[in-house]
Amino acid sequence: MLRRKIYYKFLSFTLFFCIAGLLGAQTLDALGGFTPYSMFGVGELAKQGTAFNRAMGGIGVGLRDHRYVNYMNPAAITARDSLAFMLDFGAEGQNTYLLDASTSSVFNTFNMRHLVLSFPLRGRTAMMLGLTPYSHTGYKFERKEHRPDIISEIGDIVYQHYGDGGISQALFGVAVPLFKYFSLGAQGIYYFGRMSRSSDLHFATPAYRSLQTGNNVVIGSFSGKFGLQYERQMKNNYSLSAGVSYLLPSDLTGDATRYAIAQGSSGRDTIYMETVNRAQMKIPAEFGVGFSLGKKQRSDDVVNKWMIGLDYTRQDWGRSAFAPTPGIDFKPVVSSSLRAGFEFTPDLYDPRYVYKQWTYRGGVYYEQTYMMLNNTRINASGITLGISFPVMHWANLLNFGVDLGQRGSVNNQLVRERYVVFQLGISLYDIWFRKFRYD
Repeated sequence: MLRRKIYYKFLSFTLFFCIAGLLGAQTLDALGGFTPYSMFGVGELAKQGTAFNRAMGGIGVGLRDHRYVNYMNPAAITARDSLAFMLDFGAEGQNTYLLDASTSSVFNTFNMRHLVLSFPLRGRTAMMLGLTPYSHTGYKFERKEHRPDIISEIGDIVYQHYGDGGISQALFGVAVPLFKYFSLGAQGIYYFGRMSRSSDLHFATPAYRSLQTGNNVVIGSFSGKFGLQYERQMKNNYSLSAGVSYLLPSDLTGDATRYAIAQGSSGRDTIYMETVNRAQMKIPAEFGVGFSLGKKQRSDDVVNKWMIGLDYTRQDWGRSAFAPTPGIDFKPVVSSSLRAGFEFTPDLYDPRYVYKQWTYRGGVYYEQTYMMLNNTRINASGITLGISFPVMHWANLLNFGVDLGQRGSVNNQLVRERYVVFQLGISLYDIWFRKFRYD
């Protein structure tokens, strides 16, 4: 028995470091996400949380659950057994349908999403390590010149736009119980990654040379996040939780390279190349507040029979310094989101009907993103659904979720996106440092 426990712990740590390397390597792969709105700023902000959070609309600031690692509020990692080791791994696939005033297209992606683990330090004081995405840059589209006067004089012209990469975040958090009902947490964040954006001009006539312009940004920067949560057990097995979180602002440091290259039958010439040691990007402070109300299966239990929750977050991007996008009216503004969700477990201890042990989830969300294009705010909304299956233990779980949403519109020469995101999560739970009477 003891040897088996040691083997499982070794396997868990090996899994963590192997997948951590793969997640970090995603920043080198093309089109980890896909949306034309990732052309601007830091790209498309990744939705935070595990499949557990995202199946409930993305709530997490005021959420406490002993079966899951909730990294959305650093204070939440004290919600645990004092000897528990917990690990959560996630992957997702996204199907996106894009529509503008004249064309439509479909794009699919699949990526490993996150890896987080939590373990005790002393008593209920706990530590959390994680690797998750912060933003994605991924787009690829082209258009042809249609003006007859230009075509008759120069020939066919193709305009191409391409972007890939993204920013990941490595997390290191510690949380401690504070007084009787409170928990306080702090989280160190290291942002890292690479973003590449290019705009190319291709001429069919050999007399003209094609032109490639763009910029590459390599990010490496530190930040931090603080969280506070309150939890109170009430009569009739009810429990109330509330929390606040605050993300520190961060100037993203790194190297930014701008270039312009001409290519033709005579060869390839560099017209312009400049590298500066500033990324011209800033992540502003973010404030979040949330609460949840639940009812336990029984008085001595830590698992909810049902739970409802609500989160609100706000982030002012108005003063963020972004390199301008030539020819496009882009302006960063204040972003905010409102999220609500619920979960329901009919009877975790039912010995006959396994479907009563499953946990069912749902949620809704509405986001005002940090992007304003052509004086039009880019908003997103959607509904989420999910389900969890216990595997051999009430806290070893397979988590499935789906997010059906829409972002943007076809007004003012913009693009409307409708997407379906499928999420898979694996939650592992083990008790450490137990002394067995028999081996």
